[in-house]
Amino acid sequence: MPTKEEGPKDRISENIRIAGSLIFILILFIITAALVKVPMEEDRFFSITMATIWFINSFGAMLQGSSFGLVGLLPQKYSAVFMSGQGLAGTFAALAMIFAIAKVVEGSGKADSTSNGDVSCASEEESGKKAFLDLQMENTSAQKSSILQVFKKIWVMAFCVTFVFTITLSVFPAVTVDVKTVYGGKWEKYFIPVSCFLLFNMMDWFGRTVTTWLQWPGKDSRWFPALVVSRLIFVPLLMMCNVQERSFLPVLFSNDLVFAALMLLFSVSSGYFVCLSMTYAPQLVDPKDGETAGALMTFFLSLGLSLGAGFSFLLRFLV
Repeated sequence: MPTKEEGPKDRISENIRIAGSLIFILILFIITAALVKVPMEEDRFFSITMATIWFINSFGAMLQGSSFGLVGLLPQKYSAVFMSGQGLAGTFAALAMIFAIAKVVEGSGKADSTSNGDVSCASEEESGKKAFLDLQMENTSAQKSSILQVFKKIWVMAFCVTFVFTITLSVFPAVTVDVKTVYGGKWEKYFIPVSCFLLFNMMDWFGRTVTTWLQWPGKDSRWFPALVVSRLIFVPLLMMCNVQERSFLPVLFSNDLVFAALMLLFSVSSGYFVCLSMTYAPQLVDPKDGETAGALMTFFLSLGLSLGAGFSFLLRFLV
């Protein structure tokens, strides 16, 4: 029977988890694309597609949890670049949606964009669960601090990343997707894909990228959690934009430019504070606990996504 110290040696190595996840995700995407050309009943096609999505999200969770843990061992600049890459992926998705609308006149940007957000949130949530389970295995070693000991050192950053994503997901996209433009014509078809999804993803990526050369406030500054909490002001401001249909709150900002300006500040601050939180956390612990801190932060990132998604139903109802 293996001893306590031998536990981590028996687990699957990071190289196998990362490389294996990538290979299986590639295979599953190829299978999904090939099935489009295979004649079959709609119900069977739907069931198979849902099954492949489940497996893709599972392997994606394993990949992301392992990657965050390894990045936690590296210097801060690598963490910032890693987070910037995630933000850039959302920009590509928004551009793809806009190009699809340009080719298909009857395309619905709202339906496509909402489903993309749900898949992303599900993947992030599964990633947090996987990372938390990995932590329970990895911290059986006497050479590493326990999860509780690491958490006591990074709890401020854990709170910050949770709060940022709670605020962000509570109004984006559930509330912002229903904002209507005051102008008609062709712009009405592109308004949400451009001013909501493309603008958010581009500015979120920009906010993450800025942290490669600007890190303010510092990791020990009280201003950092204070500024994170101040993002709460975006919730009522975005709810008072021209969201339709609405039942309770008045419309105070019907102009498109006001909505775009709010989305710009909202998305830049989201990316900036998320990236700083994720990069600061491993710096608050000993090098040997960097991987634990990185994986633990992934869990709280996913917690923020879950809380934000839950609050979004209530906030949309209150509008």
